[in-house]
Amino acid sequence: MLKAFARWMRRAAGGPTPIPDALWHDTLAHYPFLARLSGNEKTRLRRLARHFIDRKEFTGTHGLEVTDAMAVAVAAQACLPLLHLGPASAPEDALHWYDDFVGIVMHPDAAVASRQTMDAAGVMHHYDEVLSGEAMHHGPVMLSWPAVQQAGAHADAGYSVVIHEFVHKMDMQAGGADGAPPLPRGFMGAASAREAAAHWYRTWAPAYERFREQVVMAERFGAPAPWLDAYGATAPAEFFAVACEAHFVQPERFAEEFPELSAALRALFKQP
Repeated sequence: MLKAFARWMRRAAGGPTPIPDALWHDTLAHYPFLARLSGNEKTRLRRLARHFIDRKEFTGTHGLEVTDAMAVAVAAQACLPLLHLGPASAPEDALHWYDDFVGIVMHPDAAVASRQTMDAAGVMHHYDEVLSGEAMHHGPVMLSWPAVQQAGAHADAGYSVVIHEFVHKMDMQAGGADGAPPLPRGFMGAASAREAAAHWYRTWAPAYERFREQVVMAERFGAPAPWLDAYGATAPAEFFAVACEAHFVQPERFAEEFPELSAALRALFKQP
């Protein structure tokens, strides 16, 4: 209650604390896919990012101190998918996509999560999974700080763990993450929500199956590995998140390799 009141007081006093010029320019310089935005888009993104930081709570683990630079790096990437989803006069309205959580947990390295799965014979298997990020339904987002930074150094690979986890959050707005996020009214000319969902499925399901085949051929038979991260072959939700990473980080190459998916994502995120 006190934190909510403090945020209200800051807004009443003129809004969230601005992001300093030097810090903002350093962030853009580190991430090429942010630096190439137009001037108007950078202005919108900066406004979104400062409202995002005002509404979220960053927590470091294992002694990690979350600095302003770290928070801005996360906020700028997390807000990129929302850039055109809010009105020009108040782009921060699009932050409602992230209203189901407050906490962002930052790790100084990759995190290890204990998992369990049951096989076809009913035997439960326990294993550890190394994670660079994780989005929990109605829960916090976990991020590895080195992985967040790597998005700048590995932009050619279409990589951003922040975008990946935050589009999972958008996907979850329709329930659990399944690679079929809520679609805007009139999506790609659809007359109804059912028609829009059917169009999405007809576009994404075949692309996912083709991608899975490419990954299998590469891993088992030595065929050329696909450019898109092979992790996308593990589930439709992961294919959607990996595709969104590439769409925002390397939009030209993604559009060349997946023209139908590129068109669907531009419609989903209302990109001009």
